[in-house]
Amino acid sequence: MIDLTPAARRTAALLAAVPDDALGARTPCGEYTLGDLVDHVGGLALAFTWAAAKDARTALSAQGPSGDAARLESGWQKLYPERLDALAAAWRAPDAWTGMTQAGGVDLPGEVAGLVALDELVVHGWDIARATDRPYDVPQEEIDACLEFVSQAQSGPEPGPFGAAVPVPPEAPALDRLIGLTGRDPFWTP
Repeated sequence: MIDLTPAARRTAALLAAVPDDALGARTPCGEYTLGDLVDHVGGLALAFTWAAAKDARTALSAQGPSGDAARLESGWQKLYPERLDALAAAWRAPDAWTGMTQAGGVDLPGEVAGLVALDELVVHGWDIARATDRPYDVPQEEIDACLEFVSQAQSGPEPGPFGAAVPVPPEAPALDRLIGLTGRDPFWTP
């Protein structure tokens, strides 16, 4: 079990600081604007909270939380950080990490779903920080867990769920290597 609380709070703080006039900004996530990315994080917070609880509402998120700024809910600056707190609380339950669950229409072992949730928080937190030109520090334990998960997911002959990796030197900082494995350029700037 990994405590998702620090990653959730870090991402929540970044979300709370996003002004409405920045929602059209570019992000390292290809076609996502910052508003699209914020919507995606709000949706994944619900989906992975339900996944932790093995809640039947996971079927509602069968297509996964895509991002669309037009769907941002009123008061999202307060609501989405609250959702991230609920996500972290749900994954503190030992049962969340056991058995099978579902997220984004995919059946997963609980321990894998927890790592996916952590990776989503860490990587999308980085995306938001980069898009808003804010500092972003991640504890090594989180980076190591995400690197192990993403490395396994990307180890097949076809690009994994993140698309083609961006080459990063092996001596690069671990966070840069993680970001590169997820198909992002760790040196991306707005």
